[in-house]
Amino acid sequence: MKRIPCVLTIAGTDPSGGAGIQADLKTFQELKSYGMSVITSVVAQNTTGVKDVHHLPEHFLQGQLNAVSNDMPIDAFKTGMIANKNMMKVISEWLSEVKAPYVMDPVMVAQSGDPLIEKEAQAYLKEYLVPRTTLVTPNIPEAEALLDKSIESESDMQEAAKMIVQELGAGAALIKGGHRKGKAIDFLYDGERIHSYEAERIDSSNTHGTGCTYSAAITTYLSQGYSLPVAVKEAKFFVTEAIRHSFDLGKGSGPTNHFARREEVFKQ
Repeated sequence: MKRIPCVLTIAGTDPSGGAGIQADLKTFQELKSYGMSVITSVVAQNTTGVKDVHHLPEHFLQGQLNAVSNDMPIDAFKTGMIANKNMMKVISEWLSEVKAPYVMDPVMVAQSGDPLIEKEAQAYLKEYLVPRTTLVTPNIPEAEALLDKSIESESDMQEAAKMIVQELGAGAALIKGGHRKGKAIDFLYDGERIHSYEAERIDSSNTHGTGCTYSAAITTYLSQGYSLPVAVKEAKFFVTEAIRHSFDLGKGSGPTNHFARREEVFKQ
């Protein structure tokens, strides 16, 4: 009997269920890989923003990583919120033991504008974690922070993707265009060529957790053996439908719909 692909997320929580670990696990389940999780920070947040954060001790983060990798297969994994340098050091050391595609969602600021990563940690992330990645998936503000340059046009986005690979050492970079007006177009530079992914822009304010969901979907498809360009293409469709059929829940930016592709949803 063929083994189910196994995929791991290393990130913070969202008790409202729309982002972070919770969004990742929902995505893994919907796309039919076995989901596992290691928690970096417990975050008191909802659709209106972050209320409080508790970072887990480094020894406990290490314990979670060891517990998973000493027992379970890992076919691909992703990182989301890694709040400080000490956590990053633990993860960096663990990376040398794991041979699987690594997708980094460089979470720095919540959609509400609340900071999720300490300033000191940004430099460490760029120097020690980005070069270990298979793919980095920044939105435009995150790419600007990584590169310390403004990004205003599609050509800027393409150049930024190349810089993250050629100057920061990432395996590939996907610059997401959700913060721009017009069609939602993303650019992937895989180290050899630029791939573009275009979708209609859905008129919805319910986009809580889209970055987590998108990167989790890419990671899931990589765990199943898809090539990187195809994994991004399939994940782009998944997150677009999740926004199209999003939930009008909460008092802020509502969550995306992780089971939007199910046949019964389209029949409603």
